[in-house]
Amino acid sequence: MTNKVVLVAGVGDGLGKSVAKRFAREGMVAALVARDPKRLERIAAEIRAEGGRAECFPADMTKEAEVIALFDAAEQVGPIEAVAFVAATRLQGAIVELSVEEFENVWRLSCLTGFIIGREAARRMLPRGRGSILYTGASGSIRGRANFSAFAAAKGGLRFMAQSMARELGPKGIHVATLLLDGAIDSEMMHTHYAERMKQLGPDGALHPDAIAETYWQVHNQPRNSWTMEMDLRPWSTRD
Repeated sequence: MTNKVVLVAGVGDGLGKSVAKRFAREGMVAALVARDPKRLERIAAEIRAEGGRAECFPADMTKEAEVIALFDAAEQVGPIEAVAFVAATRLQGAIVELSVEEFENVWRLSCLTGFIIGREAARRMLPRGRGSILYTGASGSIRGRANFSAFAAAKGGLRFMAQSMARELGPKGIHVATLLLDGAIDSEMMHTHYAERMKQLGPDGALHPDAIAETYWQVHNQPRNSWTMEMDLRPWSTRD
């Protein structure tokens, strides 16, 4: 039986790990991509301990050659049926204080990487006429908040690129969609660095990674007569 692969780009201990585990529970091999090989091996070990399969592909996703190489290597495991792009970086700061280097870095890590990953996924999927490319959006994809100009520019660009890809690739059998996560994610990082905010959100006031991952799986399995281009996920208590 041919292995089916889900490539998770930007795996960390929050959403990326949850998505990888969810797809692995369905028998797919999770191809884990991030820069830190030790983190990837640790997460892969968790997946294997739960009965799933995972392979590690350390790479800097801003480097075109490294992304091409990782796709070639992952395709040796099996055909990539789904790509979940969860990589991003946030930067908060007044517009008058942002440097060009800071602005460009956010764009590279949150938008350029999405282009390279999506292009390489499409190149492998098009000959087969099937596959899903699922992007992770954020509040910044929908509206630009004060002091988040770099993040909004990157996430907004990623969203509209995905819309263009969906219209181009959809008729060729490739499902491209963005999951717009309009709220805080209930992760260790958020509790560590934004403890007061997370406390104020209250019970179920933040998006849980496992619940988001379930939606990724559902979107991947949508029949092609009812594909979604974008899906908005937000906690029940979100009002803005």
